[in-house]
Amino acid sequence: MSEIGKTHIVVMWTVAPDDVAEGDRIFESHGKWMTGHSREGDTALLDYSISKGPELENPLDPDSAETGNTMFVLDEFYESPAGVVEHWRLAGEGWEDLGAFMEWSARTKVSTMHNGTLVQALW
Repeated sequence: MSEIGKTHIVVMWTVAPDDVAEGDRIFESHGKWMTGHSREGDTALLDYSISKGPELENPLDPDSAETGNTMFVLDEFYESPAGVVEHWRLAGEGWEDLGAFMEWSARTKVSTMHNGTLVQALW
């Protein structure tokens, strides 16, 4: 089933070596919390993943040297923009690590796309 037209969130964190363990802990907590999201209707969470890997000196050359930093990438698909609104409402009401997540994020380099729309997909 194609996700074209669905709402997409992508967030990338680039973190120093001293912040990797906290990122691992936070995303373990986040993944468990995300299982409580609706899987049906206008606010449905359709897909969720976290990736982790080394930052490269030249981001367009996969053979370039690693910087020593780590990148975390969050990828979420929702049925509609209402899912993003619901996600943040639920986080404020019940994710116990929201404060730690915000503090950790403030120490990192963060790039975010909220409420993007998937415009191309292969399957």
